[in-house]
Amino acid sequence: MKLLYDNLSVEVSKMTTRAYSTSFSMGIYFLDNSLRDAVYSIYGFVRLADEIVDSFEGFDKKHLLFKFKEETFTAIDSHISLNPILNSFQQAVHKYNIGIELIETFMYSMEMDLEKVEYTPEKYEQYILGSAEVVGLMCLHVFTGGNQAEYERMKPYAMKLGAAFQKVNFLRDLKDDYQLLGRSYFPNVDISEFTCEVKAIIEKEILEDFDIALKGIKMLPSSSKGGVYLAYVYYKTLFNKIQKLPAKRILTERIRINNGRKFGLMLNCMLQSKMNRV
Repeated sequence: MKLLYDNLSVEVSKMTTRAYSTSFSMGIYFLDNSLRDAVYSIYGFVRLADEIVDSFEGFDKKHLLFKFKEETFTAIDSHISLNPILNSFQQAVHKYNIGIELIETFMYSMEMDLEKVEYTPEKYEQYILGSAEVVGLMCLHVFTGGNQAEYERMKPYAMKLGAAFQKVNFLRDLKDDYQLLGRSYFPNVDISEFTCEVKAIIEKEILEDFDIALKGIKMLPSSSKGGVYLAYVYYKTLFNKIQKLPAKRILTERIRINNGRKFGLMLNCMLQSKMNRV
């Protein structure tokens, strides 16, 4: 029966999520059980594409990404793939009516990472849209269970949350992106002369995204609100830590939240959820 393979496919996506991100794994744990498989599947898909462009040094990344993109749309068209992660992803796409345009926009941002791009404000917005905002929208399709009116109502807030997460990632990974991958996403910013003043301008923009996103989190159904709120709290805590550090510090190390602190955040979110404070 294909059911056995489909279940195995989801397990592979789940293992991928847990191997690569303890924070997102914790967030997914707080979702209603009925939603978890689809979100694991979305994360697995996004992670594979990201690994191609970020980690597969010594291989033909352009060819690998082209084949991955081709296999993704073939999987969606034929409702099956021998790649377990793509097989689980196509199930989520069909079950929750995730738009093909979201997937295409995501893949375009991944293609941008294959080249050395001089980021203008327009290209910066395009990259964030494809690499983060549309991923939030894929998840929003799951959270709203196919209710198009609710999806449209919460869409702007989901996009702001994805943007906030990605911009925090940019600050967190500033050292590795610049020194190892030769990337600089922030437009009109010379990373070699990254100052506290420039950092403060970026942080103000992120804070505005977070404030708008929180309004949308409060609109989510109870089945997804706790998990999304935990992800929000984790990233806000990471942002607060980065905000307190001088610019030169984040150019020399990758800022992290240790697992003990993550566990504390999880317990706090559990308590707030039980008390209906989210």
